[in-house]
Amino acid sequence: MKHIRDAMRRLAWTAAAIAVAWPAAAQFVYPAKGQSPEQQKKDEAACHSWAVDQSGFDPAKPPPAPPPAAPPPVTGSGARARGAAAGAAVGAMTDRDTGDAAKAGAVGAAAAQRGANRRAAAQQQQAAGAQQQAGQASFEKARAACLEGRGYTVK
Repeated sequence: MKHIRDAMRRLAWTAAAIAVAWPAAAQFVYPAKGQSPEQQKKDEAACHSWAVDQSGFDPAKPPPAPPPAAPPPVTGSGARARGAAAGAAVGAMTDRDTGDAAKAGAVGAAAAQRGANRRAAAQQQQAAGAQQQAGQASFEKARAACLEGRGYTVK
């Protein structure tokens, strides 16, 4: 079940990355006032620069993905120690071997900490993707406004 969730997450991230990279190629420009192909190239280049200045986003140079957050260590005095203490306490209350219960508690706490680290990294990646999509959308809106102002139809 876990591997299916992981595969679905990877698929979602791949789709998001494609969606971020694709929109600039999907914007069509028609010379509504009979502009020549040479003039259209000049206008598109000028509007690209203007849109970059206005939006602060350049689709030709998307910002690098933030480095993944370094997971806090799971060894030593952190989650494992708390898990071991909890396991030992449960073992003592249930007349079980406190050493084995402490080991089980430490392993369980370490696994929980790793899961929390993965969730935090996924949230960080999602926020970076959303920020890049917002920048792309702002750039496209500015580029379209510029081109429409120069007599082009943009879809």
